[in-house]
Amino acid sequence: MDLGFLKTLVIIFGVSASVIFLLHKLRVPSIVGFLTAGVLLGPHGFGLIRDIQQVELLAEIGVILLLFAVGLETSLKNLKRIHSAVLIGGLSQLLLTLLATTVIVYPLLQKWNTSFFAGFLVSTSSTAIVMKMLFDRGEIDSPHGRLSIGIQIFQDLCVVPLMLLIPLLAGNKGSPVELLWTLFKSATIISIVIFGAKWLVPNILHQIVHTRSRELFVIAIILLCLGTALFTSSLGLSLALGAFLAGLVISESEYAYQAISDILPFKDSFSGLFFVSVGMLINLTFLYENMLILILAVAIILLLKTFTGFFSVHLIGHPLRVSLQTALHLAQIGEFSFVLAVAGKSAGLISESHYQFFLSASVITMILTPFLIQASPSISTWMSSKKLLDRLDRMRKRSEKEIFLPGREDHVIIIGFGLNGKNLAEVLRETSIPHVVLDLNNETVREMRKRGEPIFYGDGARPEILHKLGLSTARMLVIVISDPASTRRIVQLARKENPRIYIIVRTRYIAEVEDLLQLGANEVIPEEFETSIEIFAKVLHRYQVPRNLLFDQIERIRSGSYEALRRVELPVKSLPEKCEIITDIETETYLIGEQTPAAGHTIRDLKIRSRTGATVIAVRRDGEILPSPDPDFVFKTGDIVYLIGEKEKVLRAIELIESSS
Repeated sequence: MDLGFLKTLVIIFGVSASVIFLLHKLRVPSIVGFLTAGVLLGPHGFGLIRDIQQVELLAEIGVILLLFAVGLETSLKNLKRIHSAVLIGGLSQLLLTLLATTVIVYPLLQKWNTSFFAGFLVSTSSTAIVMKMLFDRGEIDSPHGRLSIGIQIFQDLCVVPLMLLIPLLAGNKGSPVELLWTLFKSATIISIVIFGAKWLVPNILHQIVHTRSRELFVIAIILLCLGTALFTSSLGLSLALGAFLAGLVISESEYAYQAISDILPFKDSFSGLFFVSVGMLINLTFLYENMLILILAVAIILLLKTFTGFFSVHLIGHPLRVSLQTALHLAQIGEFSFVLAVAGKSAGLISESHYQFFLSASVITMILTPFLIQASPSISTWMSSKKLLDRLDRMRKRSEKEIFLPGREDHVIIIGFGLNGKNLAEVLRETSIPHVVLDLNNETVREMRKRGEPIFYGDGARPEILHKLGLSTARMLVIVISDPASTRRIVQLARKENPRIYIIVRTRYIAEVEDLLQLGANEVIPEEFETSIEIFAKVLHRYQVPRNLLFDQIERIRSGSYEALRRVELPVKSLPEKCEIITDIETETYLIGEQTPAAGHTIRDLKIRSRTGATVIAVRRDGEILPSPDPDFVFKTGDIVYLIGEKEKVLRAIELIESSS
């Protein structure tokens, strides 16, 4: 039995795990570790894996599985929300990069078709790397996160016509008939994707799910992936493109989340296998001999793609900082470019040396991408503050025209109009508290202004925008955006401009709390911690833990700046299980403390029943339940009072016990 293939996989994952572990100690992203491991493993490294064909097969398998997972996490419905970024921004970025690359490369290659193909290779960006980094940093829903993913999905979809044009550029199919046939195949593929997304796949998956067999469901998902890949391959396209389209089709069905959950455990393995395989294809000798020209080429690629990305995003009306941060996310060369490069080499468009040059430059841009993304908030903030870019900012004046009404004071400023921002604005409107909202979604701003919402378009990380919102006279600032870097910047600016303003920040993770408090936030509410509080509060409430004791524990944890949950020791036990909650009847408990006014008073003195309508059904004292206490029963410190009645009546009874008036 030939175990060579299994041995190859063991070596790949073993070395990858070791390299990633070592680089993790240095806080280097895992993608860099995968690429580095591939370089070390490959035929041109230590030579642990020498079979080039086997390596290319692994790379093909890796990219198929990787792009299927990417397609699953992409939804055409979600892209509609940012259609301007997808259509205008994506198209302009693609065309600008393609044309600029063609012009730069032509003097070196002296062939328009090869130069144009080089533009294809440089114009796409890595959806897999950027999406993973955005998820890890919690920025997938940030403005630059939505824009970069939208543009990259547009690039991925454009690979369909680009793949179809390769034979034409190579001169293999140049007749008008062949051109029409190529266009027909492209239209057919798009039509099949739309038809499958809307009707075919949901119906098939519905029948499969109806069997209640998880094994059958997983097999069907894999079959759709491989079957679609095989279908596109038979039409002259790549297997990887078919896998991406298969994931895109499944993402439109109501079973997308289940499919993602079944595939998700393997996603990191898929991406790791692909990037290790790409690294193994690198020729270190070629890299060493052409180091200087490769460094120059990488610098040109990064600068060119940053410029075209910046211009395209800024063109559709986004602030300088967001435009530049998005552009830095698009600066690398993507995984689909490897698919295009292999097809171009097979068609004779590029030579082996050109292919190796492209491969080396691409891997270097990928290695640099995690570091560029980590530095992008600082770079974009610094660049947007320079007067040199003021003229470019005048191209987009929508935010400048939206000047906040003068004379407003003692109001609330809300940064972000997602779910939290909407709910807060609605409550403030109902209670007649003056407020103003700032958001970076053009469509949301236009729609909500028509409904009378005081909402404006702009970047809260710009001091002039905050000034126009009346920061100096506002009472409170509430920041509810999914952009950690911008949140920190806004808190810092607001505290500097108005030392008296009360700042409340919503963040996703507990780890961000301390930094935000040090920057000047008064309160920081991490979503993951509030969720844990809500869960344990619900659990303890069902076990009849006294209401005031529960609130004391919640406030105690919150006042500790959201430290780790401490062990809560309850002084009492709950009611016996046979004490069931009756429908439409509320039961509540209250601990009589040393400072509780009701201590020393009888039930008759308090007139609980006559004044509130609630009834004291039992009292726990010294571990013993005293059911149905008589009117002369005297409350003592440490008693647990059990109340029953309608919710409002029970709450009034608790207020009476606390006040005893």
